[in-house]
Amino acid sequence: MAPAVGSVAVAWPDIAATGMDAAAAQGTVRHLLAERVGGTFWQGRPDIPPRSGRIVLCGAKDAIEARGLWRACLAASDAARVVLVLPPAGPRRGSRLLADEIRAAGGVALEGGFDPNLLLDQTDSLFAGDVTCLGALALLRGLPVMRQDEAGGWQQEDAARAAALLVRETRYRDPFDGRPCDADATIDQLAEWRRILLRNRSIAVCAGMSLWKRRRIADIFARAEPRNHPPFRRSARGAVAAARGGEGRLAGDIAVWSTRMPRELAEQAAASGIVLRRVEDGFIRSFGLGSDLLPPASVILDGRGIYFDPSRPSDLEHLLATHEFGPSLQARADRLIDLLVAGGISKYQAAGDAHEPGLPDVPAGRTIVLVPGQVADDLSVRLGGAGIGDNLTLLRAVRDARPDAFIVYRPHPDVDAGHRPGALADVEVLRHADRIARGGSMARLIAQVDELHTLTSLAGFEALLRGRHVVTYGQPFYAGWGLTEDRAPVARRTRRLSVAQLAAAVLILYPLYLDPRTRLPCGPEVLISRFSEPALWRPSPLTVLRRAQGRLRRAVRRILLARRMQPVTPLAEATNV
Repeated sequence: MAPAVGSVAVAWPDIAATGMDAAAAQGTVRHLLAERVGGTFWQGRPDIPPRSGRIVLCGAKDAIEARGLWRACLAASDAARVVLVLPPAGPRRGSRLLADEIRAAGGVALEGGFDPNLLLDQTDSLFAGDVTCLGALALLRGLPVMRQDEAGGWQQEDAARAAALLVRETRYRDPFDGRPCDADATIDQLAEWRRILLRNRSIAVCAGMSLWKRRRIADIFARAEPRNHPPFRRSARGAVAAARGGEGRLAGDIAVWSTRMPRELAEQAAASGIVLRRVEDGFIRSFGLGSDLLPPASVILDGRGIYFDPSRPSDLEHLLATHEFGPSLQARADRLIDLLVAGGISKYQAAGDAHEPGLPDVPAGRTIVLVPGQVADDLSVRLGGAGIGDNLTLLRAVRDARPDAFIVYRPHPDVDAGHRPGALADVEVLRHADRIARGGSMARLIAQVDELHTLTSLAGFEALLRGRHVVTYGQPFYAGWGLTEDRAPVARRTRRLSVAQLAAAVLILYPLYLDPRTRLPCGPEVLISRFSEPALWRPSPLTVLRRAQGRLRRAVRRILLARRMQPVTPLAEATNV
């Protein structure tokens, strides 16, 4: 008996009949359909020309059953409308012959994986030997799904059955901690992975990535295809060639570490119409210093510019200026801020947390001002310093602005570790500051001060999260939104934001995070939870060597600074003449 092909009336899931909470279950179904997950959603587009009103045949266990579906449908329908999804198993020769027969008749035979949502967008009805995941998704969409019974007839499947399978009859677990969760939480996670995969697919090649961080970068930019991550290239020529692809079509964009861009890459990419996406460490990075060669667990990817260059808008600035921060996103940002503050989390988490020195003997009644030092050759200083290019000049400006304050200077950890330039002799610092604070976490130090004055340091953002007054002398990404006192305003930043909105863009929407345990994409909350697992952050032999190198540099630097600051003895005095 041939099926009655065409539009079949179907009642969209009568969920109440299943005993479930109808409103909640229908909300979960709408959630799934809106996020376009389910089935092999990570696969590519089905290899068929776009056409509406298609009839899909699926669920055959082998090529013989698939042929029966095809012939039964062909008896009642135009072959050009029919798409047969071939079974994944069965005789290869039989499947090939059937595919050839269907294509010769003007129909479509689909082999291999594809995103079922893209096929169902074109589908009018579905006929199945057995109701597979494709059939269940069709039912949830309200499409008629007919199933062949033992007598060869056709029966309409119950749409509410698919909703019950989704909501009530499937058990879900969180992929990061293994705890039970519900369907909506799982859909949210799959939707986030889908967005990351789509973004990663736009990257054709990576450039400027140091060898010691490549494995982590490969995990962060992983894709669902067999070649699971973009290739790495060292030269501009190699990167551009990989991004060009073949047959005159661009394969995608180039992800390049912003401070290690190969020579002439920007010019060659622009000439070929290739987009450069600049990569940098994320704002919650790792349990330790990047200069110790500890790979990042989060990065940012920016196609407009980079967040520390105020000369032009970045993707982050675009988010801050235009994004509609909904209530749920702001509530998540508030929870994230509470988590960061309660845990004392900063960019490098607990670098040096073993000894928390505090600020003893601070005179009562004086405003305590924290000035975080920065790396002298840091691009955020060079590009966003607004005329101030070094820590000593900044200290002088802060003393001029707050002559009666108790000023605490915190050397940058990379500089103090001996890895980066910008060190000042203590005697120079103490001409303008009252105290030098070394060791301990930046988060703990911020909690003990009233104000933070900075050029472009991320510590200013961390201070905003902790309710401190922040004064900027440069043009950092968090300045200009009504939250800071700015000595060098960015004229184009006119929107007024809350701290929660700022945090939502900076910590949730802008970065990419990776769980170092499962090596899966995650949110900032998961990464923060991993800071309590020391085994995940053990230093490698390369890190141990790097730290020894830093100690040697610090020793040499102290000797050189001591000699530089030693007063010059007049020749007559030295010779007793």
